[in-house]
Amino acid sequence: MQTKKLLLRSSLVLYFVIAFEVLIMISPFAGLFYSVFNPVLLKLASDPSTRWLSAFYLPHMVLPQDLLLQSVRVMGSVLFVVGMAIFIVCAGQIYYAKFTKKGAVLGGLYSFIRHPQYLALGIAGLGLSILWPRFLTIALWIVMALVYYVLAKDEERRMVNAHGATYRAYMGKTGMFLPRGLEKSLTPSSITGKVSFALLIAAVVMGTAYLLRVYTINHLTLWTQAQNVTGIAILPEDGSKMDHRMGDILALPEVRQRLQENKKYLVYFIPQHYIMQGMIADTGGDWKLFNQHHSMARITDWIFNPFGHLREGHHAMHSGMQHESSSMVNGIVRRLIFLSVEESVVKSPADLFSINALRVPQFMVDVEVHTLQLLEVKDLPHGSGWGTVPTPVF
Repeated sequence: MQTKKLLLRSSLVLYFVIAFEVLIMISPFAGLFYSVFNPVLLKLASDPSTRWLSAFYLPHMVLPQDLLLQSVRVMGSVLFVVGMAIFIVCAGQIYYAKFTKKGAVLGGLYSFIRHPQYLALGIAGLGLSILWPRFLTIALWIVMALVYYVLAKDEERRMVNAHGATYRAYMGKTGMFLPRGLEKSLTPSSITGKVSFALLIAAVVMGTAYLLRVYTINHLTLWTQAQNVTGIAILPEDGSKMDHRMGDILALPEVRQRLQENKKYLVYFIPQHYIMQGMIADTGGDWKLFNQHHSMARITDWIFNPFGHLREGHHAMHSGMQHESSSMVNGIVRRLIFLSVEESVVKSPADLFSINALRVPQFMVDVEVHTLQLLEVKDLPHGSGWGTVPTPVF
């Protein structure tokens, strides 16, 4: 039984480690973490049957202009904060009862349901799965929910042994994870019914994630006026700039000579100092966030300022500001990062974002979009700022 409990609790720790990947990757411990975790991601990405687990289903780099996607992103922060707040309150109740030797905790939040802490962790975990939307994270959240159920049943067995009739009476008037009346009306009582219900929940969760991915791709700000080049804007308002200037930029000799007619290209149209460009390609050490020394500010922005850090974060980079001063020009500068799209048949713009497609950085250009003054052209290594780690595509 101790071994079983250890395995169950270890699986919970594994979930939160993976869910907090986004925090670790901007910390000084990114290299250590990915030396262990990246082989797992690469193994998943190497097999067509599991490649989808390393993909993302919601925007993480792109500022969503759609109200639904904005609402989902805000909901992720709300669920995470509310879940953690409830967990802390419940932990306070438990430790107060232990220190004062009051026995089983049956009051406060525990008077409504028997396992508010597990429910709180489930809520926080769902929020994290939205904040760092890998399919792997949401799949492990489903596993985590099952683990919580097993742990809760084991704890109830021990509480009945310790407190007898008192705890049995408590179980008779409270639900496990929802108020008793609601839980009784929603969940089947038979084993077969419970298994079927769990499978239905898993199917709904994974199906919703897949539909959100399709919806996200269909609501990206794209430029598609060239035969083999598609542009994607990080900022929605840059769509008009792409419409007016992308064709002229592609016609510049320094750009045209690098493009091959038999290849398909995805071009990220971003502010020159966009803070997360290292996820797209290794454009330089300034944009590897684990090299920065303000991880806590990034974490709070990620949770409490989900759109501002995408729009304004590049202005806060000290090294970025220094870099900007070295190439200051009048006007609006945009960085274009060119990726070739391989190992996938591209018949529509949506195919560029296919889970099976391989997107390989080729080169970048910095250009003043009004005058078409070319500030820099740079060939790029075939990897992101995190090397071979699978990173978001939108």
